[in-house]
Amino acid sequence: MSRIILHIDMDAFFAAIEQRDCPAYRGKPLVVGADPKGGRGRGVVSTCSYEARRYGIHSAMPISEAYRRCPDAIYVFPRGHRYADVSHQIMSLLDSYSPDIEQLSIDEAFLDITTSYKLHGTPEKLACDIKRRIRQEVELTASIGIAPNKFVAKVASDLRKPDGLVIVEEADVEAFLQPLDISRLWGVGVKTLPRLQQLGIHTIGDLARLTQDELYRRFGQTGLHFYRLAHGIDDRAVETSGKAKSISKEVTFDVDSDDEETIHNTLRYLCNELAREMRRQKYRGRTITLKIRLHDFTTFTRSRTLNTFVNHFDDIFANIGELYAHLQRDKVRLVGVAVSQLEKGEGQLDLFAPAPAAAKVDDVMDEIREKFGEKAITRASLIHHQHDSQWIREQPDKKSPGPST
Repeated sequence: MSRIILHIDMDAFFAAIEQRDCPAYRGKPLVVGADPKGGRGRGVVSTCSYEARRYGIHSAMPISEAYRRCPDAIYVFPRGHRYADVSHQIMSLLDSYSPDIEQLSIDEAFLDITTSYKLHGTPEKLACDIKRRIRQEVELTASIGIAPNKFVAKVASDLRKPDGLVIVEEADVEAFLQPLDISRLWGVGVKTLPRLQQLGIHTIGDLARLTQDELYRRFGQTGLHFYRLAHGIDDRAVETSGKAKSISKEVTFDVDSDDEETIHNTLRYLCNELAREMRRQKYRGRTITLKIRLHDFTTFTRSRTLNTFVNHFDDIFANIGELYAHLQRDKVRLVGVAVSQLEKGEGQLDLFAPAPAAAKVDDVMDEIREKFGEKAITRASLIHHQHDSQWIREQPDKKSPGPST
């Protein structure tokens, strides 16, 4: 029995939430990301509205380039906590349609409805009901692809955005894929694409006409991967664990900095935000990672795996500080912190657990933030840093359950 897989992808998720929450933004080009600072900003675009995309703006574009293309757009900072809350609402909605759900990122998920769609009549009716409920209950739109496997479903969901629905029957998979641009094939990136084009391969159909041996000779194991996908072969099941792989925070400085106090305070801020997000999501983790990008874009990462699981500021910041102390000193462009090897739940205290006083401080701050808002309270050591104009947020809060696009 073939599978029936849905790929649900929210339309311009961050930008759509901003336009929903602020009616004055609707129908206007809106960019979520770093402060463009009149075209001198140094961060990137997180996402943008469809109105902004008409100017050629897209995710990961330098914010200075976005401003050059559309200086009259509305530029807003990411509100990570808000996006996470809405994401949770949507994933809870999807969970009511099938227990087999795999969240790919904050705004997309796979749903295996092979054994559950009959409760709704047909796969198309189920998908239409999901789209209706997201529109009515969340006031956003989603695009959905339906196919016999994950790869084809994900490709299908992207074809008629926004608010699209594309259904690919099993017998039509290869015919569906053949005319599509080769760049839609998973694994074809900026380095591989020119190589394929030089071989006269411009569509998935072009690649499908090559034999496995030819592709293996030119691309090794990756060539075999290309062959399977070009023929619509993807046997991966929907992974239902829902377990995040990591949670991270990053900041890009407006001006490359070698000021130890600025860098140290920024790391303190990021660790505080990261610990807060982990507790909100009820995660603890063992592996702590520091990321540093220098002025010449040289990037270093250093990690440390602990003997116990943590989610409190003191534990994370102490280890990040020690990792940073062993890195070379130079002008810094970006700093980031992450925690991986995550487990869900509070767990049990042990000899390595945070001191009761430190944990209690975090717990009290959490309660105040939940009741009065995220800005209601902060650590005294962060008050000055919150208003420091030397840094900007580059990424909204997110957990990383798997590959995202």
